[in-house]
Amino acid sequence: QVQLVESGGGLVQPGGSLRLSCAASGSIFSIDLMGWYRQIPGKERELVASITTGGSENYADSVKGRFTISRDNAKNTVYLQMNSLKPEDTAVYYCNAKVLSGSPPRFFGVWGQGTLVTVSS
Repeated sequence: QVQLVESGGGLVQPGGSLRLSCAASGSIFSIDLMGWYRQIPGKERELVASITTGGSENYADSVKGRFTISRDNAKNTVYLQMNSLKPEDTAVYYCNAKVLSGSPPRFFGVWGQGTLVTVSS
């Protein structure tokens, strides 16, 4: 059983910063792509940022220059540093990972439970 546990969400004023963390635990051989998604009620879940094992990053246009994704492969953890936050960044943020696990080993996607980020004055 593989789990992703997110932390770091909360209420922040416009222009402020937050750092999200997501740690994977369980029987894991390796983790390929890791990413952060967000969802506003009534809208589809959208990709915010992703990062490969080697550190190649990809960002949604709406967060480029403000958000930074990083990972610690030794800790099976991915982070999202969010700066210059705007009210439109308000959403539930979900962590996702492509995990090699099981017997025989195979890759499958795992989602975290989500953490709420609210940007408001």
